[in-house]
Amino acid sequence: MPKEIDKQKLLDLMEIYKREIEKQLGAKLEEQPSKPITKEYQEFKAEFLPKHMSLYEKLCNLSEKILKIKPEQKKAVVLQEAIDITHLNITPAGVISFSFLIPLIAAVFGSLLAFIIFQSTFFVLLFVIAAISMIKPLGKAPEFIANNWRLKTSNQMVLSIFYVVTYMRHTSNLEKAIEFASQHLAPPLSLDLKKILWDVETEKYSSVKESLDMYLETWKKWNLEFIEAFHLIESSLYEGEESRRLNALDKALDVILDETYEKMLHYAHNLQNPITMLHMLGIILPILGLVILPLVVSFMENVKWYHLAVIYNVLLTVIVYYLGKNILSRRPTGYGDTDIAEENPELKKYRNILIKIGNQEIQITPLIISVFVGVVLFLIGLSPLIFHAIGIPDFGLGGEDLTSSCKQKYCFLEYRISAVSNQEIGPYGLGAALASLFVPLSFGIAIGLYYRLKSKNVIKIREKAKQLELEFAGALFQLGNRLGDNLPVEIAVGKVADVMEGTVSGSFFQLVSLNIKSLGMGIEKAIFDPLHGALVSFPSNLIESSMKVLTQAIKKGPLIAAQALTNVARYIKEIHKVNERLKDLMADIIASMKSQIKFLTPAIAGIVIGITSMITSILGKLSAQLSQVTSSVGGAEAAAAPTGILGLFGDGVPTYYFQLVVGVYVVQITFILTVIANGIENGSDKLNERYQLGNNLVRSTILYVFISGAVMLLFNIIAGRILVATLSA
Repeated sequence: MPKEIDKQKLLDLMEIYKREIEKQLGAKLEEQPSKPITKEYQEFKAEFLPKHMSLYEKLCNLSEKILKIKPEQKKAVVLQEAIDITHLNITPAGVISFSFLIPLIAAVFGSLLAFIIFQSTFFVLLFVIAAISMIKPLGKAPEFIANNWRLKTSNQMVLSIFYVVTYMRHTSNLEKAIEFASQHLAPPLSLDLKKILWDVETEKYSSVKESLDMYLETWKKWNLEFIEAFHLIESSLYEGEESRRLNALDKALDVILDETYEKMLHYAHNLQNPITMLHMLGIILPILGLVILPLVVSFMENVKWYHLAVIYNVLLTVIVYYLGKNILSRRPTGYGDTDIAEENPELKKYRNILIKIGNQEIQITPLIISVFVGVVLFLIGLSPLIFHAIGIPDFGLGGEDLTSSCKQKYCFLEYRISAVSNQEIGPYGLGAALASLFVPLSFGIAIGLYYRLKSKNVIKIREKAKQLELEFAGALFQLGNRLGDNLPVEIAVGKVADVMEGTVSGSFFQLVSLNIKSLGMGIEKAIFDPLHGALVSFPSNLIESSMKVLTQAIKKGPLIAAQALTNVARYIKEIHKVNERLKDLMADIIASMKSQIKFLTPAIAGIVIGITSMITSILGKLSAQLSQVTSSVGGAEAAAAPTGILGLFGDGVPTYYFQLVVGVYVVQITFILTVIANGIENGSDKLNERYQLGNNLVRSTILYVFISGAVMLLFNIIAGRILVATLSA
């Protein structure tokens, strides 16, 4: 209390002197400027915040200068909270200004371009409606970014408590513990923890505890167990007895682990309905619509293929993606993995294709190969349009058919004269339809190949490190026991390596022991040396932090080190146990989503395309036959000919374009469902997301193309025989 009184007296005295000076000068003194944010923080922020975030900042600030619109007070408070969470250098007014200016520009210029290019009111109205619908999402953009930030951050919360607790067991210093955690966590939580420390450095807050408490307030609505765990950690600082201090730390980790499991349990139970809705809206209803669309389009001459493309490849895709992101935004705290190549610059080369020629190592970026493959396949898919444009005559195979453009039963191009506009339209040929399959194949293979090649080597290294993590608890117990027997750490490491020979943990400790014996390194250098250290071959934050605890605790004696390692081992086992239980909760839902991605969606879509091809072929042949009959009769017979029926058919949409819409949609929905499935199962794990995208896009697209091609051929043969039998009768 005396300190507080003294402080207040000082403030009162400063205020009196301020007023006196203002009287003398006849002017008001300016408020003390806020402390500048440190250069280190700015550099850290620039390094770890995505580039699109800085672009968004620039656009918001520019929009505020051009068209300044102030939000209402309640909205401004919500936006400011989201801005603070995401470390964005913008204002609520800038966000609102951006949300109105961009749609306005899009509506004006988009409508003009649509009218000039398509000369269709459909696209003009589409741009206007799209622009209006953009206002609200853009106005809530910081909230969306904040939700994504929370998802990434919450994925690291268990580990953050683990690191802080682990450090404070042997050194009761909150500031050092937070610094220790920030060094071993990936962004964004590492950025948040560093900001806590820098706010103290810049004297925004007087102590680390005050800065931490203010940061924890931002999680009050979202994650109470994270706050409770940190409060228990803070309470350990005031415990007089060592046993009670350690008990408080242990309880902190138990709280966040237990609550994480409970929240994930509720999340899994409540996930069934949103996933079912997503499945119905993204897969079942679109595919059911595809079955009847060929008939609808055939009797509605104004409906074109690009109208279907807008509905399926733009509107429906955006809606499904939004629903999926909404599901992910409700995912609670979990234990997630990070991209080790982002954390360790030495591993970034493994994102490339590595070819060894002698002593030389050539790195080829996956982008080159994926673009080359994609362009080749895309050009094959466009070949019917290219052939027609340069005037290559149509060709085909099968029996004679005078109603077709190539005079054969199955044409490659088959362009027709429109019954509506008298213009040449197409391609309707079976060959063109089969060639169109190469367009979705080009997207699926190119994108999938890029992600797979970029992530394959890195994920192998991470899986090796994860295997080490699974075994490491047992190895730490053994190492702790050896140190408890008062063995020097250099000898204890060699003993553990011998006992665990043949395991990943054994290889790690063998490498440490080898560095000590052969290279004469100390224990710290044998583990952390940037060239020869054991962690170079086993990049894992969990292992790295455990070894740092070892090197720091060993300075206080082998018994303290033994106790520290035993506790770290126990923590690791508890974290992995909870993580496995979380995955078990999601197993059924994830299995269902994976079956949709890998088989159901491409298979059903492929069958529907085959049916569409048959319907289009039958209607086209029937229309041609009726036209031939009409032209061959005259007089009263012509009047009695079925011209009315002929007029009903319209031109329809060629299977070529219809398949393009569906094929691209299959690639899009596979991409979206893979992102959602990975997010539900693993949280914000970008490395695994890329790896799964690589596998799923390639497999699903190939399966779709194979089934579509096979069903097209089969159903067109059946259609041909049905028509022959019908017309001959």
